[in-house]
Amino acid sequence: MADTTETLEDRLSRIHRALEEERLDDVDAVLADLEPAEVALMLESLPPAARIRLWQRVPGEVDGEVLLHVHDEVRSTLLDDMDHAEITAAAAALDTTDLAEIFEDLPQQVAEDMLRSMDALQRERLEETLSFEEDSAGRLMRTDTIAVRSDVSLETVCRFLRWREAVPDNTHLLMVVDRDGRFQGTLSLARLISQSPEMAVADLMDREVDSIQVTMKSRDVATLFQTHDLVSAPVVDEAGLLLGRIVIDDIVDVIREDSEQALMNMAGLDEEEDLFAPVLPSARRRAVWLGINLLTAFLAAWVIGRFEAALDQIVALAVLMPIVASMGGIAGSQTLTLAIRGLALGQISRTNSAWLLRKELGIAILNGLLWALVVALLTLLWFKSVAIGAIIAAALVINMLAAGLAGIVVPLMLRRAGIDPALSGSVILTTVTDVVGFMAFLGLATLFLL
Repeated sequence: MADTTETLEDRLSRIHRALEEERLDDVDAVLADLEPAEVALMLESLPPAARIRLWQRVPGEVDGEVLLHVHDEVRSTLLDDMDHAEITAAAAALDTTDLAEIFEDLPQQVAEDMLRSMDALQRERLEETLSFEEDSAGRLMRTDTIAVRSDVSLETVCRFLRWREAVPDNTHLLMVVDRDGRFQGTLSLARLISQSPEMAVADLMDREVDSIQVTMKSRDVATLFQTHDLVSAPVVDEAGLLLGRIVIDDIVDVIREDSEQALMNMAGLDEEEDLFAPVLPSARRRAVWLGINLLTAFLAAWVIGRFEAALDQIVALAVLMPIVASMGGIAGSQTLTLAIRGLALGQISRTNSAWLLRKELGIAILNGLLWALVVALLTLLWFKSVAIGAIIAAALVINMLAAGLAGIVVPLMLRRAGIDPALSGSVILTTVTDVVGFMAFLGLATLFLL
């Protein structure tokens, strides 16, 4: 019996200490209490050497499920530690949908051997699943759907279920189809067992059920589940033929992956990056965005260099200059974050983007005027110069407006160009607020003070 009072962090500490002290029985005891997803989290939370040692203690019967839950980069390191027989056994324990998720990561020889060992129906289902795009409903759906015809009685359905002896996990609805396999509606198990056996399925089925097109993006499927409070939903092709179903378990994974992707992309990182990956590959990946950021920093420095004469004569400008860029950067980041969130949730479109832009510009004006007044008063007290106070106030308002504009326009333009705004939006925004802020402040100073 698992100790429900012990957190995963506690278990991770126990496993780490047990591995260091070679207490393998304790490692096995902790693993016995964990679900495959929890084991996957443990593996992702260990340095490479300790990870492999723990992986070697994981029971073979859950290897497939664990491989399914770890990130791609971690899965690759685990597969490298397994021989072909172990990989084949782990993959064979998965159903078609789960196998499709890791199939392309398997060594080529293992994949070919598995295909040869499958019967015609299994091979056909796997190939069909792999034919869909990775982030589509076709990849999410399960093919274990129980379908019944609308023209049969409830008693016939009950006999069919008793003949099957079991129903797939997360089944609370039966899919209703016509003779050609086209989706018509659903029949809940609750109605099936609570109504007269002589009644026909057509009399009790729910016809007002939205089906999911097999090509629908997984993010859109998640939104549909959220807005309609769905537990499961049928998946159909263009002709309306029932292909499978998607259940809430699969959607939870999509939501988690999307949130991780958004968080990592904000820092210019790959959502699959291994936290405990070796130094060199990690440094190489991060160097790309650091290099891009360096180029934008040089652009801002070049703008400052254009006003070298002003900075030489008025030291106060150099002291106050970072304030303008910083305030614009924060304001822009707030707008950018809300815009990215709105795009991810499907709340922003061409019809409302203009209104949203006007709103953000209005906020920028109000906040710009408020904080421009505060900064101007502080500057007056500090440097005893009304002119410098007025200039930094004007520059602050200008940069806040630029930040509000860029916070909406940049993610919309990136989305239209097919680029994830979370990945590069912050870099572009920082460049805009730095360049506009420095140019406005130093340009006004040059114009009115020199």
